Amino acid sequence: MAATSEAPPDAVVVGAGLAGLACAGDLLRAGLSVRVVEASDGVGGRMRSDRHEGFVIDRGFQVFNTSYPQVKRRLTLRALKLRPFTAGVLVHTERGRLRFTDPTRAPHRLGDLRPGRLGSARDLLALGMLSARDALGPVEPLKRAEDRTTRTALSAAGFSEEFIEWLFRPFLSGVFLEDELETSSRFFHLVWRSMVRGTLCLPARGIGAVPAQLAAGLPAEVVSWDRPVERLTDDGVLLASGQEIAAPAVVVATGPGAAASLLPGLVVPASRVVTTYYHATDGRAPLGEPTLLIDSGRRFLNTCVLSEVQPGYAPAGRHLIATSVLGTDEPGREALLRAALAEVYDTGTDGWELLTVRTVPDALPAMPPPQPLGRTARVGPGRYVCGDHRATGSVQGALASGARAARTVLRDLVSST
Repeated sequence: MAATSEAPPDAVVVGAGLAGLACAGDLLRAGLSVRVVEASDGVGGRMRSDRHEGFVIDRGFQVFNTSYPQVKRRLTLRALKLRPFTAGVLVHTERGRLRFTDPTRAPHRLGDLRPGRLGSARDLLALGMLSARDALGPVEPLKRAEDRTTRTALSAAGFSEEFIEWLFRPFLSGVFLEDELETSSRFFHLVWRSMVRGTLCLPARGIGAVPAQLAAGLPAEVVSWDRPVERLTDDGVLLASGQEIAAPAVVVATGPGAAASLLPGLVVPASRVVTTYYHATDGRAPLGEPTLLIDSGRRFLNTCVLSEVQPGYAPAGRHLIATSVLGTDEPGREALLRAALAEVYDTGTDGWELLTVRTVPDALPAMPPPQPLGRTARVGPGRYVCGDHRATGSVQGALASGARAARTVLRDLVSST
């Protein structure tokens, strides 16, 4: 077993996703020495972006929400060169495409909300009350509220089954990566609050620019990649290369599967699986606006012309369309999806080029009620864990979990000296 000749750090963080980078940053700012070891070839975890034939391909369709407290605290938004999605969605229905727009962002679209077009007067009143309460009220009552399924909460809020089925169910399926509205109502209210208060955007260089900015704020020698960890030892971590890094604190900041492997006995939630198909086309954009399109028939989670949001996602004269579905890629699935896209975009799709398909096995943790909004970081003496599977399935959850782990490490190391 080879040992490193470097002075041992105070903490080793395993994984350079959002949680690991946040944890490392907080520990460094507190004066500790830290090493971050990442198994893959770069930082970001699930928030990675690749260049493919001149296109920016995020590893799964993702959006960036500007309203998260951890985002405001840690990131320089101007440097990301964000461009927004439309504040609303287009819903493909049997009656054609219907537009649902936040009237506070687009007052000229207020007519879209007239009763009978998108829903009854009762549904629209319930929607206004829900949005006002979640966005304008204090956050603590939302966190402490009785937890139940999102479907139950929506029904209790006064929404008709028809309105839930044609709007909430297809829209939230793309948010929660499940199509039964079985996700925690506490989490739903927090997500709805963040959407009403914030703006959904994409960075100019892809979603991977977010963790890249966090990593750029760390000293260059702190993070190393292509350094998979074989196991934890009594003194620290053993890398697959045979090198051991000793440290009094080890923070496992990986996805749930790897975390359970490195920390036997760790209970992890089930994971949602999502697959995103990336198509390219020339000529006129199939939808000439940066708007998310959902399907009331739930043949897919959502679809969007990403190059309408960020033109740099596609070479000049070309367009990039991302469409996500639950589960994995299967034979014949893309052909069925292509037929559905022809209908919802009202255009031929036979000539669309399938650029690539990305499946994310651990895209989000399942969050049925009762859903704790945070779990303890300490799992044993000198052993800690963080990640969105220890909080909520969101950028906010991942960053907050990393911060919680750092606070716990600092308390423990200070108390032991």
